[in-house]
Amino acid sequence: MSATDGAITKGVGRGSRSIPPIVLTDAEAGAAEFASSNSRSYNYFEPKGRRATKYEDVTVDVQPDPEKYLTQGWILGWANGDIGYDANWTKIKSSNWHRFRDPNEEWERTFYINNSNSVRQVRQNIDNARSEDVFDDWNKSWLEILAKHFSTWSHVDQGLGMYVFMPAQRAAMSNMHNNAIAVNCMHKLRTAQDIILYNMELEEVFGSDFDDKIHQEVWMNDPSWQGVRENVERIINAKDWAETTFAANIIFEPLVGELFRSQFVMRFAPAHGDFLSPSIIGVSEREFNERDLRYTTDMMRDMLEDPEHGEANKRTMEGWLETWTPYSMAAAKGMEPLWSEPEIQPITFEKSFERVQSRFEEILSDLGLQVPKGVTA
Repeated sequence: MSATDGAITKGVGRGSRSIPPIVLTDAEAGAAEFASSNSRSYNYFEPKGRRATKYEDVTVDVQPDPEKYLTQGWILGWANGDIGYDANWTKIKSSNWHRFRDPNEEWERTFYINNSNSVRQVRQNIDNARSEDVFDDWNKSWLEILAKHFSTWSHVDQGLGMYVFMPAQRAAMSNMHNNAIAVNCMHKLRTAQDIILYNMELEEVFGSDFDDKIHQEVWMNDPSWQGVRENVERIINAKDWAETTFAANIIFEPLVGELFRSQFVMRFAPAHGDFLSPSIIGVSEREFNERDLRYTTDMMRDMLEDPEHGEANKRTMEGWLETWTPYSMAAAKGMEPLWSEPEIQPITFEKSFERVQSRFEEILSDLGLQVPKGVTA
């Protein structure tokens, strides 16, 4: 026995100890040679482009799936027998739940960067407005509109973020779906917070001239908002994660969200000397147009073009259109009285609604869908 062997097998100061000698065999995984074992690129998934992006490297197949890897079944489950992820949680069928790629390529780092930029933009806009005393130039009649209606939109974003997109991202069948919907969830929750913080800023600037609590009463009881509230609460109570994402982003947001943000706030506020509020709500509008709607249309298109289930999925989505379009149409038309409340009215409700309805139809046309005949508010 060598000096080294003795040092390993003999206890120092504790008497003799029996320790089995270390024997190296070829059983360890490192001894095997695999195809492409010398490759410096990932090859366990098929990248969308010629080579995998950083987004794909950190996202694809991070969530294991018994259909691909887990021979023992889902590693997550509940005592009542429910499995970790169940394809029956949506009526949509897929021949490959791992095929979808988020066109925004969202992952943890991009999420923090993009949201930090959005928060910074909102904060800087408010600080600049206060330092330049731009509030002095506002038409004071506009304050009531902001208090009653602008602040009320926070309830919409909070409801969609917390009770629609958060459950949807948990139930969706792949990590690529989860990531995209989770970012959408955070957009909504952050925007709701942005609006309430802005509400508090305005109360601090204008004091008793600005009622920072009236939005709660408006959300619960103002007739102009009850269609919106019903629409949001109905989506909240739906259980199919693909359906709620479709109902929120393909139907509700284009018909109701864009009507309020783009056609009301962004057009009426400047006419009353307020260029700040459009910049606050504009962050949310940009996120929806450039990111949330973009991933949703790609996600739905992947489902519609599925080689095995595409036609069935199209019928399912047409059923969703038949179910949800009337609620969003009614919610949009129910907001018509808002257009007559401001002192200055730069655009009619009819013109505003015509624009969002046209936009809605363009989105559906891009997906190869159309509003069922006879479906109106």
